[in-house]
Amino acid sequence: IRLPKKEENVGVVLDGIAGMFRSDKNTEIANIKQRKGIIKIALRAGVPIVPTYGFGHTSLWKIVVDPFGILEALSLKLDISLTPFFGRWGWFLGPPQRVPLCVALGEPVLCPKIDEPTQDDIDKYHSQLLQSYADLFECHKASYGWANKKLVFV
Repeated sequence: IRLPKKEENVGVVLDGIAGMFRSDKNTEIANIKQRKGIIKIALRAGVPIVPTYGFGHTSLWKIVVDPFGILEALSLKLDISLTPFFGRWGWFLGPPQRVPLCVALGEPVLCPKIDEPTQDDIDKYHSQLLQSYADLFECHKASYGWANKKLVFV
């Protein structure tokens, strides 16, 4: 993996394929607890990480999740999404629902330049990133209309 240069920006999708299979009407589930590689990269490059959250993205399609987890296992193994979904008008593989989307930015996690970060370094800044995501979500959820929703890290 090539480290980013100071003038480059890197975007990170919070969930990826694993997150597509976890949905709950009252909870936003973020699959990030065990994903620490971005922290290691940021520490080695000495660049900040700005958490961003897309409110409404989980409402664009109705994802079909099989009860046995077969599609999830295949998707993760093949590193490709095998998720049937329904879009607007209930169409299979249809266009997204018309829902408002809002992208909010959180407080940056300032990562010092460490050539060979230890696991303790990575864990420290990863917990700061999780806290920044939680603060971001709590700060903006009511404005989006999700006052009763919770953000859960798995």
